[in-house]
Amino acid sequence: MRGKDYGVKLSAGYLPCAAPKETMKPFKLFLLGLALTLAHSSFAAEDKNTVKPNTRDIGQPAMETRTARQDGKNRPELNAQLVYQILIAEVALQRGRGDFATQAYTDLAMRTRDTALIARAVEVAGYTRRYERVLELTRLWLEIDPDSKRAQQVLASVMVMTNQFDGLAPHLIRMLEADKEALPGNLLSLNRMFARSPDRQAVLQLMNKVCAPFSNLAEAHYAVAVAAAAAQESGQALAETRKALQLKPDWEAAALLEAQIFAQSSASAAIDVLQGFLTRHPKAREIQLHLARALVAEKRYPEAKRHFQELLAAYPNNPDIVFPVAILALQQNDRPLAEAQLKHLVTLDIADKNPPYFYLGQLFEEDKRDDAAVDAYRQVIPGEHYLQAQLRSANIVANTGKLDLARSQLRAAAAASPAQRTQFTIGEATLLREAKQVEAAFDLLDKALRQEPEQPDLLYESALLAEKLGRMTVTETRLRKLMTLQPDNAQAYNALGYSYAERNMRLPEARRFIEKALQLAPNDPFILDSMGWVLYRQGDLEGALSHLERAHAQRPDPEIAAHIGEILWKLGRKDDARRTFQDALKRNPGNDVLTDAAKKFAD
Repeated sequence: MRGKDYGVKLSAGYLPCAAPKETMKPFKLFLLGLALTLAHSSFAAEDKNTVKPNTRDIGQPAMETRTARQDGKNRPELNAQLVYQILIAEVALQRGRGDFATQAYTDLAMRTRDTALIARAVEVAGYTRRYERVLELTRLWLEIDPDSKRAQQVLASVMVMTNQFDGLAPHLIRMLEADKEALPGNLLSLNRMFARSPDRQAVLQLMNKVCAPFSNLAEAHYAVAVAAAAAQESGQALAETRKALQLKPDWEAAALLEAQIFAQSSASAAIDVLQGFLTRHPKAREIQLHLARALVAEKRYPEAKRHFQELLAAYPNNPDIVFPVAILALQQNDRPLAEAQLKHLVTLDIADKNPPYFYLGQLFEEDKRDDAAVDAYRQVIPGEHYLQAQLRSANIVANTGKLDLARSQLRAAAAASPAQRTQFTIGEATLLREAKQVEAAFDLLDKALRQEPEQPDLLYESALLAEKLGRMTVTETRLRKLMTLQPDNAQAYNALGYSYAERNMRLPEARRFIEKALQLAPNDPFILDSMGWVLYRQGDLEGALSHLERAHAQRPDPEIAAHIGEILWKLGRKDDARRTFQDALKRNPGNDVLTDAAKKFAD
């Protein structure tokens, strides 16, 4: 049990890749521009009706917007010709003629230089995704009204969206300076604006310019550090992170970023950074949690356990701590602690209880507490771990002699999760095969295959069952079809090659299939076993033994051990063969292939 992989990587995501918690606040300076990314949006944040084609009363001039009423600048005389042109543009927009509406409003805006009409023209151009026109109109807007925050926001946002960084820095600086109270948070949010930009070096150069006037703020250095890390400039990233820490020595986010940068080249160096910060700031619980996870990733379990125990004592009901404590306990075979924490976890208010119930089921199953295991597995609902939980539960039920009940359980599970129906059908066939009902198992898969004749898993599993039934024509046909559908499916080549080798037929072709499988999956222990077996059939005993021992070192499977014992016997190493059989039988006392081989070569 010790060191068993329970399928959970505690280290995943243990270091931040963007901004700390403070940056989760929306960056209000740029909300209007970010709306452009939506398919049916424009720049109007103040009038919800302008997010789509204007649906106000057709007799109301479009320029009577809130912006126009507020500033009243450059108001043109409202004559019949102007109203007519506005109506024509609005009707065109409503009828889906966005380009015509954009041009009509642009002409009106340019001719009247009215800020309300310019604002509407910008809205329409944004709606039709004519961003160059948006920039042209917004620059006119600022020429007329240089203090318009809305125009500044639009201009900066569109320049960001279109990756036009030249000349952008002054606009961003002006906007940042306009809201001193929100400045630290806005600095932290800057990098999110450029998340989709492919030119990380250009983003870094822009961030250097934008953050330069705010060098007295730790957040400015942090923002530059994030951009530098994204641009693979680790030297600058580290330097800026350390400047941030000099200004805010207890800032956990900056320490995590420093550790992340080190982790790209050295996990131990990242751990040292976290440990050093925790020594200076013993109450930095977020750092301690990330440190514990990093230690787990490096398999430094005793150190990780000490930190997790301290965290658990401080936060006994925090799922982010309870769950890793439970998994670490499983890794170290501390079963009472694992069980206690998993049971506690399912009582907490967490969105997904599937993982703890699944691991409880595994724990109970390994302890031979079958009823408890089945109860835990049945708590797993469609989603993560659902398939494995239901298959395991059904297997336990079938092993108690209730095969029909186990099959019914899998059919009900398939109905609850139609996307996994094929896997549940294969699971049901597996139950039948293990109950020695191979013909029934084949018929079940054959029926499913008639409904999905090109389903790869059904082709493969039914081919293997056909081979057990001696129907080699069916096996060949289905495996060759699978090779056509999936030319890189190593298991298909291996299965057909091994089937030939097992029957001592068509050995050159069998070897070619297995060699192809090895090219696709060179370290697969079962394919190595197949290669050993076909070499044995071709008389190359030493070559066969080499491949089989390599396969067994990776996976001590009983059938591989049976093959090794047989070849050792043929090589005259009978004592080694007997020892191989005996050792394998101790680990796998009920395996039929191993038992038959041991009897065959016992004398």
